[in-house]
Amino acid sequence: MPTFYDPGADAGEASEALRGLAHASRGFENPQDMYGVLGDLLSGMRSLHQVVEQLATSHRVNRPRAFDDDGDHAIGSRAALATAEALRQAASLIDQAEERMDAAMSAAGRIAWRSLPDRRPAAEQRWVSVCFLQGEDADEVLKMIDDEGVDAALGYLKNWDYGDETTQAAMENGHVYDAPPTGPLEQEVRNSNYDMTYSHSFGHVGLYRLHEINPADALADEELGNAHALKLQPASPSSWFEHPGVAAVKRARGIGL
Repeated sequence: MPTFYDPGADAGEASEALRGLAHASRGFENPQDMYGVLGDLLSGMRSLHQVVEQLATSHRVNRPRAFDDDGDHAIGSRAALATAEALRQAASLIDQAEERMDAAMSAAGRIAWRSLPDRRPAAEQRWVSVCFLQGEDADEVLKMIDDEGVDAALGYLKNWDYGDETTQAAMENGHVYDAPPTGPLEQEVRNSNYDMTYSHSFGHVGLYRLHEINPADALADEELGNAHALKLQPASPSSWFEHPGVAAVKRARGIGL
């Protein structure tokens, strides 16, 4: 804190404060803060101009007490006058800098800082196919729905989700959707990021998982066209919706051949 009576202590305080400001002003997280800093600096420059002028006056006034190390008053007096003159010139330069700082603050006062718009592309969400069962493979799950409920069946089908491997297979085969595909006479059950569709009439069950697509991983127009073309190709006997690892799981559980 300034003493207002001890020049040496207050000079040290000012020096330390300016050193801290030099470090803190390397970057401004909020540009609005710069106007206040300019105002404080302008006030500080006016005080600095006054201090330098007073130092110059004090060197002239105290010339009778000025000596060199060997006690020569004439040399000490000349050095005091030279110091006063140099300080007077410094005060003149500070006065010019103060005028420029005042102009800078006037210009800064016309700036209305606003937040930058978020230009980052938003992540998109799509539904990827985990599995799609038909015929005898679906009958067991449909029976589970009747006997144990939809939650039991949905939990059972979740075991066939191999995470990134399932997502990659779905993307490669074009089994990615804006919404889980449903049709007439189909029931739909959603639980967190999973959606199960089933139909007793048509004898099939499907499980889909919500997947967030990073903008950097989005497909180009040509790739999207190829993916759509894959979706239009006829299904293979093992069903194109089926994850490559599902067959092994089905065999282990006695569901498939």
